[in-house]
Amino acid sequence: MRALALDDRGAVDCAIERPGGPLDVGDRVIGRIGSRVAAMAGAFVVLPGGSADGFLPDTAGGRGLSDGAHVALRVTRGSQGGKGPRLSALAEPAEGPVRLLARGPGAIERLARLHPEAPISVDRPAVAAVLPPGLRARSTVGLGDWRESAVAAWAELAEGMVDLPGGARMTITPTPALTAIDVDAGSATAEKRGKKEAQLALNRALAPAIARQIRLRHLAGAILIDPAGVATHDRQQLAAAFGAALAEDPLSCRFLGFTALGLGEILRPRLYPPVHELLAGSHAQALSALGALCAAWESRAGSTEFILAAPDILGAIASDAAAIEQFRDRTGRSPALHAHSDDSSLHRRWRLVTNL
Repeated sequence: MRALALDDRGAVDCAIERPGGPLDVGDRVIGRIGSRVAAMAGAFVVLPGGSADGFLPDTAGGRGLSDGAHVALRVTRGSQGGKGPRLSALAEPAEGPVRLLARGPGAIERLARLHPEAPISVDRPAVAAVLPPGLRARSTVGLGDWRESAVAAWAELAEGMVDLPGGARMTITPTPALTAIDVDAGSATAEKRGKKEAQLALNRALAPAIARQIRLRHLAGAILIDPAGVATHDRQQLAAAFGAALAEDPLSCRFLGFTALGLGEILRPRLYPPVHELLAGSHAQALSALGALCAAWESRAGSTEFILAAPDILGAIASDAAAIEQFRDRTGRSPALHAHSDDSSLHRRWRLVTNL
């Protein structure tokens, strides 16, 4: 399930819910202490559902737990950057085996909390039926005029280059250590005032749009921004604009100033996985393939399309029991899957094929 919060300027927040996927923020589980790491003041924890081992800091209830002990836990930070989830211990007894106790807030719930006055539009009655009772009064079935905006927003989120107001653009490059953002003025500086004043004014005007993309894409940790065109010694004049733009972020995002090289430093708390990670990998492609096949079968009775995919995509489909169950509920059939041994020719490593 994908959820967007939209206003008259486009998408402002997003969330992705995958019941059969890795653990997410708010999930409650029984885990088992795998190994304590004194140098890290915590312990790695074996988790259910094939999730990567999580980390339980001593300050979050890990102190004094021995290897092999079972403990009730809550996920406080989702898996990201190749690392498993961050955990905190719950004050309740725990016995094995390792298992999921309850899922945390879903995608719609998360956005509804951020935007308590916003109406909720869902694409299918089945989605409205599973909403918490408190949200049903706010919900209607049918996306209406918002459908095209939502499709365009998700397509943009899959790209690392973003068009900004006035012909400028930003390029987002994630690395293991930080996220780099390069701002290119493009045609946005085509005005008659002096170069310095024009470039400062441009970057001040772009700061809210850049902050919006950071929030929308769940970018977090260390973020470095290279503003468009402004000389290094003048960039400090942009600090107030970036600080004000980031102040609206609900995660208390902070602008720390400019480095000696003129790069703006931003620190944003890590909570949910960044969108570029959620939209990549075998599991993401598996769900995209299932969604495409489901739409084809729902639109035409007796459709004969099937998924042709690389083995790891098919494996990801097979391992997501929740997705397969939902597929069967919507279509009345099990998905038709075929392996492709040479995945080099496949777009996104899977494609829909019509069996004529």
